[in-house]
Amino acid sequence: MSSEPVITAPGSTKPAPGPASGDSQPVHIVHRGGDRFDINVRGHVIRTDQPAGDGGEDTGPTPTELFIASLAGCVAFYARRYLSRHKLPTEGLAVEADFSMGSRPARVARIEVRLTIPAGVPAERREALLAVASHCTVHNSLTSVPEISVNFALDPGRLNANP
Repeated sequence: MSSEPVITAPGSTKPAPGPASGDSQPVHIVHRGGDRFDINVRGHVIRTDQPAGDGGEDTGPTPTELFIASLAGCVAFYARRYLSRHKLPTEGLAVEADFSMGSRPARVARIEVRLTIPAGVPAERREALLAVASHCTVHNSLTSVPEISVNFALDPGRLNANP
């Protein structure tokens, strides 16, 4: 998909492990023409694009769709871990998410996540399962808003230049 080098652990050909709490995790995005970008995370490459109707070539999901998919995937991960930890069935576990856009500013205005639980999960475990799934890392990051800064990368040739 991309000739971009992968990010690996020092001295290794394997992708670097995820960050520990408080550690920084590099994500590298490369423009691939038009509205296409390759996102490189721990050696995994994810293509983003825009739908053809919006001027793209539809070669991948939009960044907003990946955002929603990240939330749904995180909910699924936490739910599966909960089920496994309690020796409950995981076959049939599924998550679906829908979202609506808002304007001024452009943003995701509503997200609905639906968890399909496997047959055999007792009713008395469902509330705890929902509580765990509702407190996944991505959901927590949306409800406890992270500090975000957007800056220019340093240009070594312009370090001493006046703007």
